[in-house]
Amino acid sequence: MSENHHAVLGIHSEQPHAANANAPTPHHHGPILRRARWMSLTVVAALVLGAGVTVALRISHATALQESVAEHSRLYVNVINAKPAGTSQTLTLPGTLQGQIEAPIYARSSGYVLRWNKDIGSRVAKGDVLAEIDTPEVDQQLAQAIAARAQAVSSLDLAKTSAERWEALRAKDAVTQQELNERVSAFTQAQANLGVADANVRRLQKLEEFKKVIAPFSGVVTRRNVEVGDLIDAGNGGAARALYTLAQVDTLRVYVYAPQSYAQNIKVGDSVRVTQAELAGQVFHGTVARNAGAIDSATRTLQMEVSLPNKDGKLMAGAYVQVDLPVSGGSAVLTVPSNTLLFRPEGARVAVVGVNGQVKLHSVMIGHDLGNSLEILGGISAADKLIINPADSLADNDVVTVAALRVAAGTNGKAQP
Repeated sequence: MSENHHAVLGIHSEQPHAANANAPTPHHHGPILRRARWMSLTVVAALVLGAGVTVALRISHATALQESVAEHSRLYVNVINAKPAGTSQTLTLPGTLQGQIEAPIYARSSGYVLRWNKDIGSRVAKGDVLAEIDTPEVDQQLAQAIAARAQAVSSLDLAKTSAERWEALRAKDAVTQQELNERVSAFTQAQANLGVADANVRRLQKLEEFKKVIAPFSGVVTRRNVEVGDLIDAGNGGAARALYTLAQVDTLRVYVYAPQSYAQNIKVGDSVRVTQAELAGQVFHGTVARNAGAIDSATRTLQMEVSLPNKDGKLMAGAYVQVDLPVSGGSAVLTVPSNTLLFRPEGARVAVVGVNGQVKLHSVMIGHDLGNSLEILGGISAADKLIINPADSLADNDVVTVAALRVAAGTNGKAQP
């Protein structure tokens, strides 16, 4: 074929191709190299950028970790200020109500119960008959005493007649003075015998009166221990032998035992409040009637008697009650919640937050224990910030952060958000 024909068919001849084998590179290879270089530079830049971002993230994470560790290692505390104790406080003590007068009623005469007239819960007036006793032995003793008295009267009449006759005979010098003295002595002795007989009759008559068991005062029968036919022994045979127990409940009394530290602050005549758990919301008012006047050396307490009016009968003798006694305090005394104290071998301490959150442990002198709070007699001031619920590991010069919480009044120092 001709070269033109080859050109038309797109077939190059071998000779020209071979001749161009050693020819220089065509110009269209240059852009490819430039693109390759740019791609390489882009990859390197991406790697450098990725490495920078990784380093920046690691630095940021390390900083955040340090801040988190510092935040978690920071000790947050709640604080409160001590409050003045005020001029009056209340001391609450337990007590048991008793009747103004309480007495077991015993039989004074021996015999058998004939009948009983009053049962438990009965209100009686002074002089009412509670029970009657049949006393056959006492009846016979009284009859014997009356007969003996009659004998004494007869003997006295004879002795008197003899003495008068012998005095007349002595006037005529018919008898000796000795014989007259004997008759006069017999008369005197007969008078004495009559007096003895009279006394015995009166004694037995009194015992006869005790056949009726009488209420010695007005009140309520709180116990009955007898039945018809029971054998009764005269006298005090112990609590189990008492026929009745009687209590006067129009006015009640309650004994309380105030600690020695309060004894000087509670006075006779002070008004007190009495509450009973079963009578929720009801408050009864009484008065300190008297005190023992001496501290019990065994318990270091002062016994006090509180008088409590009970005209409506809402309170019952024997009930357990709480007695609120007023206790006068000094204006220099401070009170703090009981959960601010730290107990160390050196004694009681409170943790005070100072400048820059630095903690100082102050030694305090505790006064009265008021239950949820304590009186502090010295060691702190009203301006000191006291840590509530301090950790046992807290020590001097520790640094703390005061939490931004509000301490509500009456929450015993518990912080409220």
